[in-house]
Amino acid sequence: MNYAYWFSNIPGIGIRSRNRILAAAESAEEVYHMTERSLQAIPGMTEKQIHAIKESKKRDCEASYGKLSEQGILFLSREEGQFPERLRWIPDAPYCLYVKGKLPPAEKKAVAIVGARRCSAYGHAVAEKLGEQLAQNGVAVLSGMAQGIDGAGHRGALKGGGETYAVLGCGVDICYPGFHQKLYSDILEHGGIISEYPPGTPPLAQLFPARNRIISGLSDVVVIVEAKRRSGSLITADYALEQGKDIYAVPGRMYDELSGGCNRLIRQGAGMISDMEEFLEELGLCRQESGGERNFEKLLLAKDESMVYSCLSLRPKGMEELLEETGFGMPQLAGILAELVQKGFIEETVKNYYIRKI
Repeated sequence: MNYAYWFSNIPGIGIRSRNRILAAAESAEEVYHMTERSLQAIPGMTEKQIHAIKESKKRDCEASYGKLSEQGILFLSREEGQFPERLRWIPDAPYCLYVKGKLPPAEKKAVAIVGARRCSAYGHAVAEKLGEQLAQNGVAVLSGMAQGIDGAGHRGALKGGGETYAVLGCGVDICYPGFHQKLYSDILEHGGIISEYPPGTPPLAQLFPARNRIISGLSDVVVIVEAKRRSGSLITADYALEQGKDIYAVPGRMYDELSGGCNRLIRQGAGMISDMEEFLEELGLCRQESGGERNFEKLLLAKDESMVYSCLSLRPKGMEELLEETGFGMPQLAGILAELVQKGFIEETVKNYYIRKI
């Protein structure tokens, strides 16, 4: 009998109630063998919860527990030595984790990259580059596999040849959002999928805020790339603050709605990421030398290509603005842009809008 698995799946017993019960008992096994009178003596215990505990003993937990290994899912409770130390002592620590793949190594620095689901092309590019460079420097990248910034951070880490881990607000056997099926598979191959919810748990809106404490809890540093003033990403920042983690934010334009949350975090004392190399140095990481190679490549650009390239940044810029800045005609500019895209120096984010690759 896996008492921890039984204890973690009692209907009507949430994480705070679970922690309160364990404060009065040494283990899930002890809770299982408690008399009704002993349960009633636990502070805050309700009759409904006592009834739920009694009824749960009638269910065949061994059968459902046995199916986990068939699905390639590892179950870990806080009572086991393998449970991540980073999570063990955070406020409202999860009692258990379900894991597909593996957990972030305890000895490896871990950084969470989170932000807006409906992000800008600039935010997407920054998140992906952050993930890539962190991975190249041996850092594990964590996020929530959501659309937008989360997905970009994961993809960047994979692009950088590193490890990345997704913490879900549903069961680990469910790919959410559904269009991230390839990303889900790639993360499993180069990291892991983690959740405190049992397999089969659907992606309900009320489950996602709580999962953010696990993202920040498993990380040493939390980076917010883009966030509105009222954003789910700021919940992660709040958890990180409560857990004593370092918080960084990417600044944005004053009137940009997606920058409101990040700019406010910076005003409140969060670290500001305005230069990738400086950020890596602040984390105590080695600087990558690939920039020198790219600078040499830039010298090989034709004069006209170099002029257009210098007009671009991580903010998408349209053809009309480039025509005005460069003075080129439309056919000439279109040809230069096509050449720069082919050489890998720039990217067309949407039709006729371009950003510089970093």
